Amino acid sequence: QVQLQESDPGLVKPSQTLSLTCTVSGGSITTSGYAWSWIRQPPGKGLEWMGCILSSGRTFYSPSLKSRTPVSRDTSKNQFTLQLSSVTPEDTAVYYCARSQDYGSGNWQYDYWGQGTQVTVSS
Repeated sequence: QVQLQESDPGLVKPSQTLSLTCTVSGGSITTSGYAWSWIRQPPGKGLEWMGCILSSGRTFYSPSLKSRTPVSRDTSKNQFTLQLSSVTPEDTAVYYCARSQDYGSGNWQYDYWGQGTQVTVSS
Protein backbone atom coordinates (compact mmCIF):
# COMPACT_ATOMS: atom_id res chain seq x y z
CA GLN A 1 0.00 0.00 0.00
CA VAL A 2 1.46 3.30 -1.10
CA GLN A 3 1.10 6.17 1.33
CA LEU A 4 1.85 9.84 0.80
CA GLN A 5 2.23 12.38 3.56
CA GLU A 6 2.58 16.12 3.08
CA SER A 7 4.60 18.27 5.43
CA ASP A 8 2.76 20.93 7.39
CA PRO A 9 4.11 24.46 6.94
CA GLY A 10 0.94 26.00 8.40
CA LEU A 11 0.98 29.80 8.25
CA VAL A 12 3.21 31.48 5.69
CA LYS A 13 3.76 35.21 5.33
CA PRO A 14 3.26 37.00 2.01
CA SER A 15 6.34 37.19 -0.24
CA GLN A 16 7.93 34.18 1.46
CA THR A 17 8.72 30.91 -0.27
CA LEU A 18 6.47 28.01 0.61
CA SER A 19 8.23 24.68 0.76
CA LEU A 20 6.21 21.48 0.87
CA THR A 21 7.58 17.97 1.06
CA CYS A 22 5.75 14.76 0.29
CA THR A 23 7.12 11.65 1.95
CA VAL A 24 6.25 8.43 0.14
CA SER A 25 6.15 5.00 1.72
CA GLY A 26 5.22 1.63 0.30
CA GLY A 27 6.70 2.39 -3.10
CA SER A 28 9.68 4.09 -4.69
CA ILE A 29 9.40 7.44 -6.47
CA THR A 30 11.89 6.12 -9.02
CA THR A 31 9.75 3.19 -10.13
CA SER A 32 8.97 3.70 -13.80
CA GLY A 33 5.46 4.44 -15.00
CA TYR A 34 4.46 6.89 -12.32
CA ALA A 35 4.26 10.63 -11.86
CA TRP A 36 4.29 12.45 -8.56
CA SER A 37 2.20 15.59 -8.50
CA TRP A 38 1.32 18.60 -6.43
CA ILE A 39 -2.30 19.70 -6.55
CA ARG A 40 -4.06 22.40 -4.56
CA GLN A 41 -7.58 23.45 -3.79
CA PRO A 42 -8.24 27.06 -2.77
CA PRO A 43 -11.26 27.67 -0.55
CA GLY A 44 -14.46 27.40 -2.54
CA LYS A 45 -12.67 26.43 -5.75
CA GLY A 46 -11.77 23.31 -7.66
CA LEU A 47 -8.58 21.32 -7.77
CA GLU A 48 -5.61 22.90 -9.51
CA TRP A 49 -2.75 20.79 -10.77
CA MET A 50 0.55 22.59 -10.16
CA GLY A 51 3.32 20.34 -11.39
CA CYS A 52 4.86 16.90 -11.23
CA ILE A 53 8.05 14.93 -11.36
CA LEU A 54 8.25 11.65 -13.20
CA SER A 55 10.08 8.58 -12.02
CA SER A 56 12.80 9.56 -14.50
CA GLY A 57 13.24 12.92 -12.78
CA ARG A 58 11.71 14.91 -15.62
CA THR A 59 9.40 17.70 -14.46
CA PHE A 60 6.26 19.28 -15.86
CA TYR A 61 4.52 22.40 -14.66
CA SER A 62 1.26 24.26 -14.98
CA PRO A 63 1.85 27.07 -17.49
CA SER A 64 0.28 29.57 -15.12
CA LEU A 65 2.63 28.69 -12.26
CA LYS A 66 5.73 27.40 -14.01
CA SER A 67 8.19 30.09 -12.92
CA ARG A 68 7.11 29.87 -9.29
CA THR A 69 6.87 26.15 -8.63
CA PRO A 70 10.02 24.09 -9.06
CA VAL A 71 9.52 20.47 -8.08
CA SER A 72 12.49 18.43 -6.93
CA ARG A 73 13.11 15.13 -5.24
CA ASP A 74 15.38 13.37 -2.79
CA THR A 75 15.52 9.76 -3.84
CA SER A 76 17.50 8.78 -0.75
CA LYS A 77 14.56 9.86 1.41
CA ASN A 78 11.86 8.91 -1.11
CA GLN A 79 10.51 12.45 -1.00
CA PHE A 80 9.56 15.09 -3.51
CA THR A 81 9.28 18.78 -2.82
CA LEU A 82 7.40 21.80 -4.13
CA GLN A 83 8.70 25.29 -3.65
CA LEU A 84 6.26 28.11 -4.34
CA SER A 85 7.92 31.50 -4.36
CA SER A 86 6.53 34.94 -3.60
CA VAL A 87 3.34 33.66 -2.05
CA THR A 88 0.28 35.84 -1.71
CA PRO A 89 -3.02 35.30 0.13
CA GLU A 90 -4.32 33.86 -3.16
CA ASP A 91 -2.02 30.88 -2.59
CA THR A 92 -4.03 29.92 0.48
CA ALA A 93 -5.29 26.42 -0.18
CA VAL A 94 -5.22 22.79 0.81
CA TYR A 95 -2.17 21.29 -0.87
CA TYR A 96 -2.09 17.65 -1.89
CA CYS A 97 0.56 15.36 -3.22
CA ALA A 98 -0.56 12.48 -5.36
CA ARG A 99 0.66 9.65 -7.54
CA SER A 100 -0.61 8.95 -11.02
CA GLN A 101 -0.02 5.86 -13.09
CA ASP A 102 0.66 5.69 -16.82
CA TYR A 103 -1.81 3.35 -18.52
CA GLY A 104 -0.39 4.12 -21.93
CA SER A 105 -1.37 6.47 -24.77
CA GLY A 106 -1.24 9.47 -22.49
CA ASN A 107 -3.75 7.96 -20.08
CA TRP A 108 -2.63 8.95 -16.60
CA GLN A 109 -4.86 8.29 -13.63
CA TYR A 110 -4.41 9.22 -9.99
CA ASP A 111 -4.35 6.27 -7.66
CA TYR A 112 -2.93 7.52 -4.37
CA TRP A 113 -3.30 10.85 -2.57
CA GLY A 114 -1.95 12.39 0.56
CA GLN A 115 -4.46 13.62 3.11
CA GLY A 116 -3.73 17.24 2.24
CA THR A 117 -2.27 20.06 4.27
CA GLN A 118 -3.82 23.46 4.85
CA VAL A 119 -1.55 26.36 3.96
CA THR A 120 -2.62 29.86 4.90
CA VAL A 121 -0.81 32.91 3.57
CA SER A 122 -1.32 35.85 5.85
CA SER A 123 0.65 38.56 7.54
